[in-house]
Amino acid sequence: MHDLQVRYAPHMPLVLRGLTCTFPGGMKTGIVGRTGSGKSTLIQTLFRIVDPAAGRILIIEMNWEALDKCQLGDEVRKKEGKLDSAVSENGENWSMGQRQLVCLGRVLLKKSKVLVLDEATASVDTATDNLIQQTLRQHFSDCTVITIAHRITSVLHSDMVVLLSYGLIEECDSPPRLLENKLSSFSQLVAEYTMRSNSSFE
Repeated sequence: MHDLQVRYAPHMPLVLRGLTCTFPGGMKTGIVGRTGSGKSTLIQTLFRIVDPAAGRILIIEMNWEALDKCQLGDEVRKKEGKLDSAVSENGENWSMGQRQLVCLGRVLLKKSKVLVLDEATASVDTATDNLIQQTLRQHFSDCTVITIAHRITSVLHSDMVVLLSYGLIEECDSPPRLLENKLSSFSQLVAEYTMRSNSSFE
């Protein structure tokens, strides 16, 4: 962290007044101090529960590595502020696809073991959907990934597909096995999706 300054309201005095220090990776660091010294505020700021009034918190290399893995590194490098570029509320200054890729980047940083995607590609174009699927295959191979999909093609590379109907499991198997049976509901969904996709380009 560099020159970290934190106050709880604009009219209140600074609680953290220009902290600069490095927490080496892989080492245990103790934070001590009397009541009111700013220990809790520092932790809240590290987790962004409280936003700094000034200064920076950097996780060296990890941020860029995660951004590169989720296909956003080049995009962020083009921005004038790089990692310090402003992000408006709800990510309004990013496209829907970029917002989804940022979410994947956050999961990569956290090294989460379970990832649940609820209609993650419903509002993105096919190219961005492909980037998301590529990122999932390359960097989440050791994670449990549950994808609730709008685009049926998003689950074709899954190990297993669970097809629900009226609140019940109608089919449950690998995509290739389900597609072998042309009468399966999954095969019909894929055929319908393909037909709709083809007709939209005619």
